[in-house]
Amino acid sequence: MKKTVIILMLITVFSKLVVFSRDVVLASFYGASNISDAYLISLTIPIVIFSMVGVGISTAYIPMFSSIEKNEGSKKAIDYTSNLINFILLICTVIIVLSYFNLEFIVRLFASGFSVSTFQLTIQFTKITLFGIYFSSVIYILQGYLQIRSKFIIPALIGLPMNIVFLLSIVISKSTSLSVLSIGSVVATASQLFLLIPLALKSGYTYKPLLNIKDRNLKEMGMIALPVMLGVSVNEINVLVDRTLASQISVGGISALTYANRLNGFVVSIFVISIATVIFPKISAMAAVEDFSGLKKALEGAINSISILLVPATLGSMLFSKQIVQLLFGRGAFNADAINMTSNALLFYSIGMLGYSYREIIARGFYALKDTSTPVKNATFGVVLNIILNFLLSKVMGISGLALATSIASTFTCILLFISLRKKIGRFGIKKISISFIKVLFSSIIMSLVSQLTFNYFITVFSQNISLILAIGIGIVSYIFVISFMKIEDVQSIMNAVQKRFRTS
Repeated sequence: MKKTVIILMLITVFSKLVVFSRDVVLASFYGASNISDAYLISLTIPIVIFSMVGVGISTAYIPMFSSIEKNEGSKKAIDYTSNLINFILLICTVIIVLSYFNLEFIVRLFASGFSVSTFQLTIQFTKITLFGIYFSSVIYILQGYLQIRSKFIIPALIGLPMNIVFLLSIVISKSTSLSVLSIGSVVATASQLFLLIPLALKSGYTYKPLLNIKDRNLKEMGMIALPVMLGVSVNEINVLVDRTLASQISVGGISALTYANRLNGFVVSIFVISIATVIFPKISAMAAVEDFSGLKKALEGAINSISILLVPATLGSMLFSKQIVQLLFGRGAFNADAINMTSNALLFYSIGMLGYSYREIIARGFYALKDTSTPVKNATFGVVLNIILNFLLSKVMGISGLALATSIASTFTCILLFISLRKKIGRFGIKKISISFIKVLFSSIIMSLVSQLTFNYFITVFSQNISLILAIGIGIVSYIFVISFMKIEDVQSIMNAVQKRFRTS
């Protein structure tokens, strides 16, 4: 499993670098402006509208498929997949039609602070981007199917063609028409299927034009997915409040918040999503055969791995937030105000990185056990807290207050979810996890001190960007050196695997 996780991390790093290239080009061409705000909102609206269905699918499909295959055979599980695809496409059609009739109202909900021209541009973009949910629905299901079949590499690679198309559409739009931005987003989403469909067919999937909305398996999945969908709908209210308040605080506020969130999400995607992607099908299979001991051990290992990887990343993001934003976006139309807004948001988003990451893994434990209501109740409480903090902190801290509110809510709900999981499955190594965390934190603090001292020295000799890269590199080396002496089981297993690899090569 660890080998697969490492491969996924490497692929994710490469894919995210392409994402950053896209964001860098967008920031360079359009800065943090009304055009970038309109474009980013037009991408956000379909995601928010469809995320209820999408997250419900991704959460319930894998354990449901495993259960059907175990009890009724592979053919029945594959037929169920075709029926699900057709049913979801029907739902997408209803969503698009309803959205078209209420588009002005929807856009106003997301960006009440927009000027008339920005508002109209957002509507123009969204009329096109909405059609991307057709492709997103099939992607969610096929990704789940391939993960069940232990095919993780291609699903991880689908972001590459998507982001290349995104990047090209931004470049082309500058010399042609702004509509190319939204058209490009739909084409980019569809491009992912060129990798997924051939592999799914090769892995045993056969599409059938089935549509039976009365299928008992579909109904059972609906019962599993419904709490998740309700939870997501509550969570999207928080996204809506975030974006609305950001649009009222300043022009470019939405863009700054989005760029900062993307930077924060870059780290989370590399480590957390890679681990969660591999672990979820495995713990779902363990839950299906009631191997709770294996499930606990897998969750403990995943949480410790996240601590090892994310604690230093969190401190690094907080320490060098402004320099990181300057390095990645500080060019073209992305001016000093945009850099300050984005770097401040990144600093406060980073505070909640660990809470969000642990929560993602712990929630997978509940989903594997077909308990979707507990994480949803937890998430609902977190969203309510987040929204309250949004209003309070944004008045004092502006855009930064929105990021801090998200971090506080994520951390608090993570603690509650930890407590709920312990009550449900009993002890699962909290003491061991805590000891490991303290050792990692100590190593990360040493790394931070080394990085800061290194940066302060090199800034007198080199440019800020070169000094930052050198400081990060030396900091990583110091972290690896210190943590290797901490006697953490997961670190030792990684080092032993690396040593074994070198001996055999």
